[in-house]
Amino acid sequence: MSNVMYCLRLDENLKNRFEKTCESMGISMSAALNMFVTAVVNEQRIPFEIKAKPYNPDEIWRSLERARMKVCEKYPDGMTLDEINEIIDEVRAKKD
Repeated sequence: MSNVMYCLRLDENLKNRFEKTCESMGISMSAALNMFVTAVVNEQRIPFEIKAKPYNPDEIWRSLERARMKVCEKYPDGMTLDEINEIIDEVRAKKD
């Protein structure tokens, strides 16, 4: 079986840390990535748990408050129901 080249973009700092970690284990980055790909194919899953970013209610509240302030700046007198529905329709149209 022949080998193929695959290009991968990584943050430079992450790449350097990954390279040092692999070297400390006595393997190349290419070998480590081949091990990962082989495990994914053989196990038909990512071989580690993937978790969502922890829920932070304070951060979410701050984001909502920033969004509210932007709307208040753009529409100081508030919005009509027709204006709100128009924006919803525009967002839905972009998804299609």
